[in-house]
Amino acid sequence: MQNLETKPVVADDGSRMSQAEYGSDLIVEMLRNLGIPYVALNPGASFRGIHDSLVNFAGGGPEMVVCCHEEIAVAVANGYARATGMPAVAAVHDVVGLQHATMAIYDAWCAKLPTIIIGGTGPMAAENRRPGTDWLHTALVQGNQVRDYVKWDDQPSSIAAIPESLMRAYKIAMTEPCGPVYVCFDTDTQEDPITTPIRLPDPKRFQPPAPMAPDPAALEQAAELLAQAQCPVIMAGAVGRHPEALAPLQELAELLQAPVVANGYALPTAHPLNASSQRQDALRDADVVLALDFVDLAGAFSQTSGIKDRSEFPQYIKPATRVIHISLWDLVQGSWASDYQRLAPIDVPIAADTRLALPLLVEACRRNLSRDSGSSRRLSERREAIDVMQARGQERRQANSRRDWDARPISMSRLNAELWEAVKGKPWTGGGRPGWEVTGPEQVAASAGGGGGSGGLGLAMGSAIGVALAHKDSGRFHVHVMGDGQLLYTPSSLWTLANLGLPILTIVNNNRLYGNDEGHQEHLARLRGRPVENKGIGISLDNPNTDFATLARSFNVEGFGPVEDPEDLKGVLDQAVKAVMEGRPVLVDVITAND
Repeated sequence: MQNLETKPVVADDGSRMSQAEYGSDLIVEMLRNLGIPYVALNPGASFRGIHDSLVNFAGGGPEMVVCCHEEIAVAVANGYARATGMPAVAAVHDVVGLQHATMAIYDAWCAKLPTIIIGGTGPMAAENRRPGTDWLHTALVQGNQVRDYVKWDDQPSSIAAIPESLMRAYKIAMTEPCGPVYVCFDTDTQEDPITTPIRLPDPKRFQPPAPMAPDPAALEQAAELLAQAQCPVIMAGAVGRHPEALAPLQELAELLQAPVVANGYALPTAHPLNASSQRQDALRDADVVLALDFVDLAGAFSQTSGIKDRSEFPQYIKPATRVIHISLWDLVQGSWASDYQRLAPIDVPIAADTRLALPLLVEACRRNLSRDSGSSRRLSERREAIDVMQARGQERRQANSRRDWDARPISMSRLNAELWEAVKGKPWTGGGRPGWEVTGPEQVAASAGGGGGSGGLGLAMGSAIGVALAHKDSGRFHVHVMGDGQLLYTPSSLWTLANLGLPILTIVNNNRLYGNDEGHQEHLARLRGRPVENKGIGISLDNPNTDFATLARSFNVEGFGPVEDPEDLKGVLDQAVKAVMEGRPVLVDVITAND
């Protein structure tokens, strides 16, 4: 062990001497210095040194979250990043564990989440490898496996290189646009003793760069278009990942009397300018659209729900509509996967952080409006038109909320309505459902990322656990609705949920089939003139029927259901909410229709 008594604890540059005895101690020490709260992991021999240091290296933290699959571990870190905008760490076992984790890593890439993945490999020195498994689990180089969908990867080749590697990983992950990074540590590097004193740099001097401000000329052009527009619309993507951007967004909407259509949180749902549930109506007559932080802008302007024909994508906006887009997503693009989406025409593209751009845009619009004598009349007429649109939308929503109210299997509209009645007025988080009243960004767990994610199955429960960790000890419980097929991907996530004892209310939308694909099979059957009644073959999950409530109880998660009678739904949900508010993890199995 190095002699620390002769070395200064803190130097003038903020650095201090490491207390680590082994390479893995140094890794854990750096994670502590960077403020990492959790390491989600499925234990593996390739990072046994890191595991030992997490348990036995003095100092405390980060806290381990034990998972039964690497995909779950990375999903937990993703969920924490979604809820906080800050990284947690997932540790994965060399080649095979990394292969398990790739789906969740790709999800972090698509969602622009600052997830840090660490792992072990080797020994890279062939003479130190045991015959058999050590050889199978060593790659040259391991980062190749995920390089196309991480922002950066590294494999430091010495103990002395560990601090810079981890600081760079943190900095790159947290630099907008955020994204996952992967750092691999050779087994020898982890387990070798430290023989030369190592000085730890001050992390405060290696932070991500300050956010990017907009080009003044482009911002002025955008302000002129918005101020002169007859029917401007604001499209809000991942703005809520920075809560400080929300006040100027609301101020801009009220200044322009422009409806806001949001993916994620932008305005309270009760705000009169929140038109998120009326995307088509709001965009139909728009002559200028201000889009903010959209990964898939073309998709935001298109009808995709229910569309199975790949040749038809009805557009909500007119061809002549002028589009302004403020975002940073163009700064991180890859070519391996088409996560960059369809190229959308943009009249005023502005590369900037919306938390800086929006206050400046508010002032620029205010100046332009003050010079326009006709602006007051336009704003008044615009508000009247929005009120009419909102009233019509409310009528439609009320009619739809009672659709198939008494149907069996239970309709999703009734499940959403009854669940809202059960959680209304209580300290919930989780994103909300159709018809729910959302009042703040803390209720929308997906607000931190840039995109919705990869669209892959198997991540929902792990992500929910990560969100709940972010709200641990806050008095809030997390509520989420997930499909039966989704939970069957990673049922062992229930073990982690029970082990942590987190207050999560899981509603299983149990339609006993992979419902999305059934729609595709029906479409092709009709298109090809083939039997539509065969659409469920290879898709149905009803032989056998899974009893998810019993499955949950086997993991010591409180289970309710299966609920089949719609008249029983309210009473069961009330019991479930009572249990989760007492601090227990709860699952409710609801037999639903394939709406």
